Amino acid sequence: MDSVFDFLLNEIGIKYGDSVVVAVSGGPDSMAMLSIMAKIKEFIDVEVICAHVNHNVRKESISEKVFVENFCKNKNIVFESMVIEDYGDDNFHNEARSKRYNYFGKIVKKYNAKYLLTAHHGDDLIETILMRIVRGSTLRGYSGFSKVVKQKDYTIIRPLINVTKSDILKYNQENNIEFVQDASNQKDVYTRNRFRKYIVPEFKKEDKNVHNKFYKFSKTLLAYNDYIDLQVSKIIKRVYPQDTINIEEFKKEEYVIQMKIIYYILERIYQDDLMLITDRHAELLHSVIMSNKPSLQIHLPNNIKAVKSYNNLVLTLEETKTDSYEIEIINHVNLPNGMNIEVVNESKQTDNNVCRLSFEDIKFPLHVRNRIDGDKMHVKGMIGSKKIKDIFIDEKIDLKDRDVWPVVLDSNDEIVWLPGLKKSKFDKSNEEKYDIILKYY
Repeated sequence: MDSVFDFLLNEIGIKYGDSVVVAVSGGPDSMAMLSIMAKIKEFIDVEVICAHVNHNVRKESISEKVFVENFCKNKNIVFESMVIEDYGDDNFHNEARSKRYNYFGKIVKKYNAKYLLTAHHGDDLIETILMRIVRGSTLRGYSGFSKVVKQKDYTIIRPLINVTKSDILKYNQENNIEFVQDASNQKDVYTRNRFRKYIVPEFKKEDKNVHNKFYKFSKTLLAYNDYIDLQVSKIIKRVYPQDTINIEEFKKEEYVIQMKIIYYILERIYQDDLMLITDRHAELLHSVIMSNKPSLQIHLPNNIKAVKSYNNLVLTLEETKTDSYEIEIINHVNLPNGMNIEVVNESKQTDNNVCRLSFEDIKFPLHVRNRIDGDKMHVKGMIGSKKIKDIFIDEKIDLKDRDVWPVVLDSNDEIVWLPGLKKSKFDKSNEEKYDIILKYY
């Protein structure tokens, strides 16, 4: 961990009188980071501000806030905290991240700080890169995250990116740094946890310092991405005037530039919701632009519609009242129909409002979306499949409710549950082995 001190003091150049905000959850990584800054504070008298966010989803959150606050009092560190009161319909992790960074930005401004430190480490970088390779992403997305990110008025720094989780735990043990543990970090229902527990350890068996290889990979991708961004910036006004793709001009460019233009547009439109977009969406847009058909339209997440008309393509918000949605099921999802789907630890219910699934039968993560034409489901107890449309008819579901009714799928696009109406062949009984329980209410 000596390299972390050297990086902050010599490379970044934190000096006397600087104000530094540290994002702290109370876990081992952020407490190690806060401890390092407490030592630097003693050494050169910088102002350290601890920013803590209570995500308001676990009963332990209140005691964790008190734990971090007490540490700060003992070290004469300024403590700031906030509670996320509610969430919308977005991916929980993505929305929580957006709210966190908005809050951190406010604290940075309040104290006129130069730096915001987060505790992302080398193992986090490996997990992020691998997850995005599996899911599909942009060139920048495949790079994971940067060690130093320049914002308009301050700099985000991730000083632990070159150390591993085991390095951090060893540091905490040697320096008697206490921390809290989030039990949800062990649950296999979360994609990142599965990568952390089962996949990353296999890479480390090949090379214990593999995190440094991933860091080099990340820097290389970022360098190439920055170069391509520079080229795109020179042509974007010609290809994308007045927020409209000029298809004739678009086709003049090389494929790699074409895809970068598409991602540039998607990043502008989706911003904090960019996690809803995968490489499949980008490739679909490219195929529409390159198609010989003069008029086409496709529907994207968050009710965005892409409309091609002769030489132009425009992405616009749907005017229809029926929302098109697709949300990854992480912990809790608020649905457009006013209902909820929640991952629960236990339930005695056996009706169609509860579904039990096994990792052995389906591919995680799970998603929930509205129905699309042609949807079919292998209904539990039936031979063959049945159209979702026919299930709605049999269950006498009103026409106005059908287009927003939730359909739960795995990552192979296999429908595994029609909440409140039908279970699929993948549903498990109480007596069978299952790994996750979903509740609809």
